[in-house]
Amino acid sequence: MTRKLFLAFAAVLAATPAAARDYWFGADLSYVNEMQACGARYSAAGQTDAYKIFAAAGTNIVRVRIWNNATWTKYSDFADVEKTIAAAKAAGMKVLLDFHYSDDWADGDKQIVPAAWAGLDTDGQVKALYAYTRDTLNALKAKGLMPDMVQVGNETNKEIMMPANKTGKDAAPAPIDWARNARLFNAGIQAVHDASADSAIKPKIMLHIAQPENLEPWFAAATAAGVTGYDIIGMSYYKKWSKYGLPDLAETIRRVHARFGKEVVIVETAYPFTDDYADNAPNLLGSDSALPGYPVTPQGQANYMHDLMQLTLDAGGTGVVYWEPAWVSTKCKTRWAQGSDWENAAFFDFQGKALPALDWPKASYVMPVEVTFTVPDTGQPAEFLSGDFTGGVNVAMARTATGFTYTAWLRPGSSVIAGVATTEPGLDSAAAQTVTVPSHGGAVVLKQD
Repeated sequence: MTRKLFLAFAAVLAATPAAARDYWFGADLSYVNEMQACGARYSAAGQTDAYKIFAAAGTNIVRVRIWNNATWTKYSDFADVEKTIAAAKAAGMKVLLDFHYSDDWADGDKQIVPAAWAGLDTDGQVKALYAYTRDTLNALKAKGLMPDMVQVGNETNKEIMMPANKTGKDAAPAPIDWARNARLFNAGIQAVHDASADSAIKPKIMLHIAQPENLEPWFAAATAAGVTGYDIIGMSYYKKWSKYGLPDLAETIRRVHARFGKEVVIVETAYPFTDDYADNAPNLLGSDSALPGYPVTPQGQANYMHDLMQLTLDAGGTGVVYWEPAWVSTKCKTRWAQGSDWENAAFFDFQGKALPALDWPKASYVMPVEVTFTVPDTGQPAEFLSGDFTGGVNVAMARTATGFTYTAWLRPGSSVIAGVATTEPGLDSAAAQTVTVPSHGGAVVLKQD
């Protein structure tokens, strides 16, 4: 689409009420049970129960990880997950269950197969992953604890469920075997669908990649390989490990949402409030992770969370989840040191008192409105659209009884640019049409060249 000197202003029809859409203000609280057993103390407005504190602050979804058989810890197994889900739901929050499909941390650098499945061939691993996912969800369902979202894998940049000597930073680089990878993902996705077939709660399914610069190529490859049936694209965004600043992050959200037609959630992020330490464990984040305009202070942390959520909403995304805001320092040891590597990025100071960032879900936000772009049917066989709100991605409009439509969620009052054409190549020369987004959403008629 080219911005011609003449900008055709689109006609705005009478506004109609925007349909409801869920937005997620989340916290990963996988460490909370362990922290409380280690003597951690939390305090916010007179409340000391961690789950109730987050619920009162406006958190509406709790993320919790599950490992297959982590013999090095008694946490993040089924019993621990059951406890977390029960507490979160009792406090009125929804739950995202994060399957790592490993006995240890699965992340963007490594995806180690569970020891019990290491000797299986691909067929056997597909069956094992399906059965484990299905059986875990069925067991939770039987207890009234079916999660509201399910992650099939965690930061799965690399091929999942690989031998330890073939994954990780020290392993020789190797391309993903997408025939195998797709079978494993589709098995997990199908297991969620099957386990929830008779459940009142139908979990949305998320696939999760670390750092925004990796999203588009990974999901393009997954789509080409036949991975299907999921609902949400999840990403981690940590400036320390990403090449992207906030503008590039926003553009990525716009592009992947338009290209793949899925919800987009920043399912992991964090920001430090100090460079100080409360223990001998090294801090993973600090001033080396800071973004311009966001000092490493309690208010800088709070501002980052507010602005990141607003950016996500403006770009068409549906939520943000903060990673481990309750991983404070305690007397307990990890495998690496005593205390926490994250206490300077938690939502509590070193005395356990809540910081301003805890209340980021209750801050003021400009919420998106639903806008339906329409082109009348004049006999054309198809219609395509591109715009700044799609990140320049060309999308096919849906045919209706009277024309063609494309629905987007946009910031009310903002100005956007769109172009339409009857062929995708025709978008290169289509007139750029300026649209002011109606305050309550509604239908916008775009002119055909």
